[in-house]
Amino acid sequence: MKVLAILAVSLISLGTFAQTTDKPAKEVKTEAKSPVTFKTLKIERAEIPYDSKEPFIFEFKNNGKTPLIITNVQTSCGCTAAEKPTEPIAKGKSSKIVVNYDTKRVGQFTKTITVTTNASTEPIILTITGKVLPQEAAPVEAPKTN
Repeated sequence: MKVLAILAVSLISLGTFAQTTDKPAKEVKTEAKSPVTFKTLKIERAEIPYDSKEPFIFEFKNNGKTPLIITNVQTSCGCTAAEKPTEPIAKGKSSKIVVNYDTKRVGQFTKTITVTTNASTEPIILTITGKVLPQEAAPVEAPKTN
């Protein structure tokens, strides 16, 4: 009986102390809106036909308070070319960066495009990835017999 009384008092004490502990102050997170927002930072294509001319297009919007200037666009290798806007992008307006990959290179690839702007000291990294299919051989016709 004494054991039950001690156990009951212990449980009540623990419950009381558990409820009287101070709660930490609620953390308020203020996340600054990025001055440049891309619709996507990565474009993946599973199967790309050999020698395809279809570009990878990265669309973005200027959320800043001043005109956005894309100061540089650097690709990770010579097999990838990128075209950046030449004019400043006005506040609230959208534009795009067009990336072309040499699809005469068969197989898997992952390439990065580093974008620098006047809006941030941190570059934006875009990624393209995919698999270029081998060139299809022309069908061989059987010789005609007379």
